[in-house]
Amino acid sequence: MELKTKISAEEGQQDLVITRDFDLPLALLFRAYAEPEIVAQWMGTKVLKLENKKHGGWQFETSDPKGNVVFKAHGVIHEFIPDHKIIRTFEMENSPFAVQLEFLEFEAVSDESSRLKMHIVYKSAELRDQMLKLPFAQGLNMAHNRLQEVVNKLK
Repeated sequence: MELKTKISAEEGQQDLVITRDFDLPLALLFRAYAEPEIVAQWMGTKVLKLENKKHGGWQFETSDPKGNVVFKAHGVIHEFIPDHKIIRTFEMENSPFAVQLEFLEFEAVSDESSRLKMHIVYKSAELRDQMLKLPFAQGLNMAHNRLQEVVNKLK
């Protein structure tokens, strides 16, 4: 099965570009990244903090069924332009991966469809390649599929 979320990673580079088209109006796609209640639903995580403003911060935490924290990540929001752009850092706690810089751009394709383009910069090409060896593409595609399902209900 072909993944709807596309990842482009040039050999020897320390960045990658992720693109995904959604059958959602631009405003709804942006809300999926900006509103804590929606983020929690499609990411399957607890949103501890989401301050959508310049110099704001965010923090997510995921627990297993027994309540043990299995994933924790946080970052700083450097730029937040509604329906257009989010620039933020992303750092996973207790992981070998260094902080990464993410540029999220949102654009309307039509009145009822939109595109997300994420440009992610890693500390090194080696760290980026380590991430790509994980089931990163499949996991991101699954998350974006959930985003589409969750936000469809808001139409």
